[in-house]
Amino acid sequence: MGAGHSHALFVDRRSPVHDLAPEVKIAASVLFTVAVVATPREALWAFGGYLAVIVAVALTARIGLRWLALRSLIELPFILFAFALPFLGHGERVHWLGMSLSVDGVYGMWNIIAKGTLGVLSSLLLAGTTTPRDLLLGLDRLRCPAMITVIATFMLRYLDVLAGEGRRMRVAQRSRGYDPRFLWQIKGFATGIGALFLRAFERGERVYLAMISRGYEGRIPLALAGGGATARQWAAAATVPVVAGAIATVALLG
Repeated sequence: MGAGHSHALFVDRRSPVHDLAPEVKIAASVLFTVAVVATPREALWAFGGYLAVIVAVALTARIGLRWLALRSLIELPFILFAFALPFLGHGERVHWLGMSLSVDGVYGMWNIIAKGTLGVLSSLLLAGTTTPRDLLLGLDRLRCPAMITVIATFMLRYLDVLAGEGRRMRVAQRSRGYDPRFLWQIKGFATGIGALFLRAFERGERVYLAMISRGYEGRIPLALAGGGATARQWAAAATVPVVAGAIATVALLG
């Protein structure tokens, strides 16, 4: 189930980070994010420290900073509303370039942008150094509920299949002179989506019956690949959350 499917975010190269077992990278990424979220927004220096950790990991993984910067732009639509907080906030206000800004709103904007960006960068590093199949394997080894890993496995396996099916249906529509693009043609678009859903449902039922006939018992055998992380790998990956935890602790106590 895990064969032959790469991901656009995965950077295929050899590095110490790529060679780590997926479960240690997932754990390190989650703990790093927890430390970032726990940091007080007023501790501006701490976020510079977290960024330095991200840069160090990226250089170790041989992932370009430009690659990270470009792909982190995906967060822009989600943080645009943060720029309104300095104008909508209450309490003490300051004047800057002729604008009256709320101090609490400025801190709120900074909090959202800084923590959101660091979380996105951490996720990009995880995705850039771990294949989708290995991510599922890591979640399985971390005792993630089997139902979640099974659903995610099927989603990754058949996403390309469904996309191809949708493209073929689109070509069939256009070859018959029907190309719904406008609002008054939404009925045709909805019909196509409905047909694609029915095809996906029927295909899923056939695949499930085929798996049952081959002895499927409700769990994809991802964990059969390899023997898991070594103590040395856990220790290497622990440096990231340990440094982040130390920064968060100093920021909280300060």
